[in-house]
Amino acid sequence: MTDAMTDETQRLILAIEDNPDHARVIQQTLAASTLEVVAIANGEEALAFLTRQGRYATARRPDLILLDLNLPGRDGRALLSLFKRDLALRRIPIIVLTSSNSHDDIHTSYLNQSNCYVIKSEDLDQLARIVKRIEDFWFGIVTLPIELRR
Repeated sequence: MTDAMTDETQRLILAIEDNPDHARVIQQTLAASTLEVVAIANGEEALAFLTRQGRYATARRPDLILLDLNLPGRDGRALLSLFKRDLALRRIPIIVLTSSNSHDDIHTSYLNQSNCYVIKSEDLDQLARIVKRIEDFWFGIVTLPIELRR
């Protein structure tokens, strides 16, 4: 990421995570970078954010989504399927970042076009290292498109 990057092109990560400790670790780990992180704790609110409904009418599209599967209400499994069927949302890379090591969850996540599946650690220091590696890969190696602002 270059210093010349402006707010207009600042990268945004949407963390859909209901565990407040995990959301805090994600935000703190990425705080030193030029990334903006929005943390949302439930599926319905995440859907409103991504479809720019209600208080999120002016929300920017995220460049990357970190999606927990085990959410209250509409869970991450349903959200993943919904996001990847939506033409306006499916270009956004989605990293399933969850504590589930269920083979069914892994298989279904890839069938529903998650970009990768990462089992998060309950150890917060290890979780921070995982998040840092995600940042290094997705924002240091991968070239993501910049959404054109209209």
